[in-house]
Amino acid sequence: MQDPDPELAAFLAAQTPEEASYRAPATVATQDITVSHESGSFDIRTYMPTTTTTGRPLMVWCHGGGWAAGDLEGPEADATSREVAVRADAAVISVDYRLARGGVHYPIPLQDVVAAYLWAREHAEDLGADPERITLAGASAGGNLAAGAALWLRDHGIPMPARLALAYPTLHPVLPPASAELRTKLDRLSRVASAEKEVLTPMIENYLGGPVEDAAPYAMPGVSGDLTGLPPTYIFNSEYDGLRASAERFAHQLAEAGSFVALETLADVAHGHFARPGLAQSRTSHRDLAAWVADATVAPAASVIETEAKASRG
Repeated sequence: MQDPDPELAAFLAAQTPEEASYRAPATVATQDITVSHESGSFDIRTYMPTTTTTGRPLMVWCHGGGWAAGDLEGPEADATSREVAVRADAAVISVDYRLARGGVHYPIPLQDVVAAYLWAREHAEDLGADPERITLAGASAGGNLAAGAALWLRDHGIPMPARLALAYPTLHPVLPPASAELRTKLDRLSRVASAEKEVLTPMIENYLGGPVEDAAPYAMPGVSGDLTGLPPTYIFNSEYDGLRASAERFAHQLAEAGSFVALETLADVAHGHFARPGLAQSRTSHRDLAAWVADATVAPAASVIETEAKASRG
């Protein structure tokens, strides 16, 4: 199907000179580790900066991919982990949760993320990190898993992360109505890029292993009737992305529940800009995410919700 606005589609897909020359930070030590728990095993990769800091912050990072794709090698996982490790002088744990393929469905990926977080708390000091300075974070489907894991931890009386960070996440089984501003942008995109129902519903139902109507709050945190007590949360979106409707609604839900939330949108990019780490907007998001992770012990003053897209600030 032809894009309603081919010129916009070409602009969003065009490689920039910065992308062509981008190289992720190499001054990071990595180690792959297998983590086992009651429902099986999965891998994590630790990223350590070369500094000798102690009590450093720690980020547990979950890549995206519609719950059915993605791995530790993709730029959304690897480049993001390297950038935050260097910029925040942080330990980073990237989670290779089991994908919704071959009979794997919710709650298995969520259980893996919870187990990775628990592993991070247990081994934080071995990584020179402070277990009270953990940010649980993820992109797209990984953002969904991070938010769902936080709810699970809260309800099971387990110490939650100091902060959450959600990049262009999917948090509702059915997208909330788009704002008038967002709708005008989605009307210029393909139905895939705008995450229309016939595109998104099969992905979500594959993860759930059942109909969207049966989505549990841990699987789709946007349907939770109780979002109180969640950590301060930073949400950032891509401007030309149908999933913005979910992230924007969730930000307001968090604020209504009394949690701090910061919401911003990066201009002139489609869904998944972290998968293109050389973009100026991705560099901005790397910087802002690292700042959020580095300040994990600082209590934010007040929620800030912005729905107008920002140009990259470098």
